[in-house]
This record gives sequence, structure tokens and C-alpha cells, in this order.
Amino acid sequence: MDNSISLNKFISDTGYCSRREADNLINAGRVLLNDRVAVPGNRYKPGDTVEVDGSLMTAAKKDKRVYLALNKPVGITTTTELHIKDNIISFVNYPKRIFPIGRLDKDSEGLIFLTNDGDIINKILRAANNHEKEYIVRVNKPISPAFVQQMSQGVPILDTVTLPCKVQMMGRQTFRIILTQGLNRQIRRMCEYLGYAVVGLQRVRIMNIRLDKLPLGKWRYLSEAEMSVLMENIAGSNKEHNEKRSAPARKKPVVQSQAPVHTKKEQGPKDKAPAGKHTSPNPSSKDRKSPFGRSAEKGGKGKTTHKDHKGPSRKGAANNKSTKNENNKNQDRSGEKGSFKNYRSKGRR
Repeated sequence: MDNSISLNKFISDTGYCSRREADNLINAGRVLLNDRVAVPGNRYKPGDTVEVDGSLMTAAKKDKRVYLALNKPVGITTTTELHIKDNIISFVNYPKRIFPIGRLDKDSEGLIFLTNDGDIINKILRAANNHEKEYIVRVNKPISPAFVQQMSQGVPILDTVTLPCKVQMMGRQTFRIILTQGLNRQIRRMCEYLGYAVVGLQRVRIMNIRLDKLPLGKWRYLSEAEMSVLMENIAGSNKEHNEKRSAPARKKPVVQSQAPVHTKKEQGPKDKAPAGKHTSPNPSSKDRKSPFGRSAEKGGKGKTTHKDHKGPSRKGAANNKSTKNENNKNQDRSGEKGSFKNYRSKGRR
């Protein structure tokens, strides 16, 4: 039985850093596995030795999981690198090794989580889960309804366009914004694109956890009720995302089912369709290539052939046409189209 685990998970479980940061350490060549430079995809098994920047990592004891909410002040850097001045780990000074969930700019303040649970990090941060984060933002000049509308519809930054979000004006120069993305300095870049500069930014909510009256620079434990709702949201988010991704595939037959209606339009003026119906120009002509469209078109041709054989007038016209074609062929062969013989035979007929 294979009892190995991924190397990044092992490092995270020791409480050294998050799994994402462990990946960065591995990619940077700062991790040794059994005295060899580790590479992405390596796995740890009992008895292996792991070193990070020369420090030996030991398997962590199953300590109780810790979940903190901090009201980060401006000037504190969200990093686990202890040599960086004013890093968040030294600022909190918690007795156990913990690491932040996500980031909050040095120039920003507000709610951020810290934990020793490496497994929860990616579940909260995964962009596909569309977890909400709420901010209060103050800019350098008065905002307008047009500014609010542009921010909410999406702004082109970082070679992409931000997803639609909720924006609400709160004051002359203040607004509330709820994001489901986490692009680098996203709000500041969005405002800059529209000609504004952010002078104050505070995160007040992450999912169901609110900053409320937590003093600036202080932290608290997340309550059992908060953790219960948080875990429930994390557990269901992946499933909901998969359903959204598969939804378009289920909708395709609905679009294609319109093809039989389209064939009625192709049957020509003989079809006595009520006036005013199917007036849209060529609805989904590409959809006619679907199995629904092909079978419907075959049916349409079959009906037209049936009507042609049924109507005597069309049959007579078809016979006359075939007779003329035969005469023309004979005339072409003999080269006597204008001869008296042909004229006399036509007269007898």
C-alpha cells in the first residue's frame, strides 16, 4: 500500500507554509528531498528527509487546527518570509507556526485569515469557486454613476477583462465592491484605468466571515458557527462549479431542436403557414448541420416529391418538358433544326 503524499502537502503539514508557497519553494530549488534538489511532482514517504533552505522538516504532530481572523493594518506585508521587515507572521506572533490564506496589499488594511491547515488554503482561494470578498474603497476624487457602472461591468487590466462584480456608491468618494476574483492589486488597477487613484482600501468580508468590530491590528479565533458555514461553502463550491461547466453541453439539444421548425420555412409557398410566424432571418442556419437538421431536411424533400407525383398538372408539365428535350437532342444530332421536314412533322403534331 502506497502511504506517500505529495511533497508540497508534507511541507504544508509541518506548518512551515501553505501548499502554494511550498510549490514556489520547490520551483525555486530551495527544497532538498533525500539530499537531492526536489522537483514538482515529488512525493514524500515515511523515512525521507526534507530540507527547506537548510532547515530540516519533521512530520508535524496532529495539532489542533487553528483559524484566525486578523484586521491587518497598513504597512504589514503578507508573507511568511521572516527576514522581510514587518511581515505578517512576526506581527501576529502566534505561538504555533501559521500562515496567511491569500494576500492583502501592504498599502491595504482589513480582514485576512491565518491558519496551520494547509488543505483549506486552495479550497478558499480557488478562483473557480467564486467566493465573495467585500471591500470599502476611497478614491482621490468624486465618483459618478458612470464610474460605478464601468467598474461593475468589467475593466481591462493585466491582459484580461475583470469579471462583472457588484459596486455600490457609499459617499462622494467612497464605494463598496464585491469581487469573486483575486487578480494582483485588482481594485487599484481598475480604478487607475478609469482615471482614479485609491487612497484607502479595507477588506471587510471574506465569504461568510465579517470584520465587524475587530480593532485594527488585532486578531481573533473564528467561531465554531463561522467555521461550520465556511466548511459547508467550501465543500459545495467544487460541485457547483462542475455543474456550471457541464451546463452548456446539456443545452445544445435544445438549440438544435429548432431545426424541424426551420424546415417548414424551406418547403416553399405551398405551405400555408400563419402570417407573422418565423419572421427572424435564417435562425441558426449552422444548426441545420446537426442530426436533427439533416433528418428534418430529408423529410422536407420527401414531402415535396410526394406532392409532385400527386398533382396531375405538374406531371403533364414534366412530360412536355421531357418530350421537348428529346426533340432538341434529335435535332442536334441531325443538324436540321430549321429544315422543312422538321417543320412539317411539328405541324402534324
